[in-house]
Amino acid sequence: MLDNYSGATRVHFIVGDPIAQVKSPFGVTEAFEQAGRDAICVPAHVPTADLAAWLDGISKSRNVDGVIVTVPHKFDCYSLCATASPRAEFLKTVNTMRRLADGSWHGDMFDGLGYVQAMRLKGCDPQGQTALLVGAGGAGSAIAHGLVMAGVRALAIHDPDTKRRDTLVARLASLGTAHVTAGSPNPAGFDIAINATPIGMKDTDPLPLEVQGITMAMFVGCVITAPAVTPLIAKARDIGCRTMTGADMFAQVRDLMVEFLLESTPTP
Repeated sequence: MLDNYSGATRVHFIVGDPIAQVKSPFGVTEAFEQAGRDAICVPAHVPTADLAAWLDGISKSRNVDGVIVTVPHKFDCYSLCATASPRAEFLKTVNTMRRLADGSWHGDMFDGLGYVQAMRLKGCDPQGQTALLVGAGGAGSAIAHGLVMAGVRALAIHDPDTKRRDTLVARLASLGTAHVTAGSPNPAGFDIAINATPIGMKDTDPLPLEVQGITMAMFVGCVITAPAVTPLIAKARDIGCRTMTGADMFAQVRDLMVEFLLESTPTP
């Protein structure tokens, strides 16, 4: 990898705050190479207050073709895009931005689609099932949308930010395809339970779900990639549940993001 790294190499960023925990730069750069592209993914640690100025600055560099977006910038980056996919427009959030020929940015959101793909690879089809999702942020919103589009019968969403939670519940309920309600951290009675928050990244974090409500018949997932196995997933495995880690999700999301980033001819 990077054998041809030079001034001709196209640049893509992954932006977040913090950024040290992400594993994406290596995997995305590897995917570019496998696709036969001379391109690299570079991490950028940018606080929210500086995000717009940072994007404006890198936009002036003509060898920058794309931006991958992680916590906490997915909603803010949507507002910085000139255009977005219908999926991103519905959610008002993006996780990938591609430079258009006029220099503006086009965004899309693949967290939900990638999560559902990863679930199916793990033997869990959401069709007709009931799900509890903890977290209504950028990734959580996309996963909630992905579950509804995949045919869950009922979806409960829990988030301490009740305004954000209720906005998402109302938006998804308006689709009329699933019973969508506000939920709690108690997964009792659900077929699927997913943590879509950063809770579990630190050793001192509490568990995002009430584990006494977990049964071995449930499918339990988490979006966190570091640690590779969070305390929630470890507990679920001890109970006998089928589980899915953040790395399982990212493997699918990565391929979708790279395909999107490489769809257009690089900016000259």
